[in-house]
Amino acid sequence: MNRRNFLALTVGASAATGLSPSDRKEDAAIPVIDTHIHLFDTDRSQGVPWPTQKDGILYKPALPDRYRKIAVPLGIVGAIVVEASPWLEDNQWVLDVAATDKIIVGTVGNLEPGKPDFRHQLERFQRNPLFRGIRYGNLWEHDLSRQLANPRFVSDLRFLAQAGLVLDTANPNPALLTAIVRVTDLVPDLRVIIDHLPQMTPPEAAAVRKTSEADLQALGKRPQVYVKISEVLRRVDGTIPQTLPFYRARLDEFFGLFGEDRLLYGSDWPNSDQWLPFHVGLGLVREYFNTKGQTVAEKYFWKNSIAAYHWQKRDPSQPG
Repeated sequence: MNRRNFLALTVGASAATGLSPSDRKEDAAIPVIDTHIHLFDTDRSQGVPWPTQKDGILYKPALPDRYRKIAVPLGIVGAIVVEASPWLEDNQWVLDVAATDKIIVGTVGNLEPGKPDFRHQLERFQRNPLFRGIRYGNLWEHDLSRQLANPRFVSDLRFLAQAGLVLDTANPNPALLTAIVRVTDLVPDLRVIIDHLPQMTPPEAAAVRKTSEADLQALGKRPQVYVKISEVLRRVDGTIPQTLPFYRARLDEFFGLFGEDRLLYGSDWPNSDQWLPFHVGLGLVREYFNTKGQTVAEKYFWKNSIAAYHWQKRDPSQPG
């Protein structure tokens, strides 16, 4: 490729992302692994359980080629797909789609511990090295708190841990935090990854707030618990602040609790389309972690994801 064509591509990519060529060069210095994206194809003959046609912004195919066009110009070199369907065979569909594009370095599926076929299905999907674990929490009418009273459910979580796979939790609230504390008591060698913690609204009731703070303190002391700094953006009186000072105190809180070794970057694409353009959310966390120095920023943007998910690189552009 000659210099003129290279510059044309650079300018075109910068226009698409809203960043100047100099911004892109600086931002891409640290490669990024995005630990939370969703894939689905609304054009499939069988449809999809989510999103629905009422979700106008989201209801279109979300596939690796579309993600790649957004992510690669911003320095993202790999991504982990998190389930967006309770249908068993969609675990295989995601693995098949992921196999077609090396930007996908792992998948987190949807299986139900405690069900008679859980272990059989886990063994089936984990034969594919892209399969990194399962998601369970406030989604698809699941209730982690209630299930922990089921010995078979807990036994299956132990089986998950023995397989070296992770438990991603979904959509945190006070009850889920308490359940995660209990899970890590019962299965201390299970790696647990909490998603979207910045979106959790602090409880209004003093007693509940006190319990949640105690649970976060407890989880912060458990080295097998990781937190995704995902869904950072918030709406306030109908607007979405775009500058770091608005979010800094909340980010400081999580950094103080979990430290530099257990925080992960996640975009929540394409859910992020419902907020602001992709580069805005990435830019906020990039600004925050870059101020802590390259060592800390590298941990957040890719090194911690290897410790959490044990993914393996598929492309020379990927670190590790």
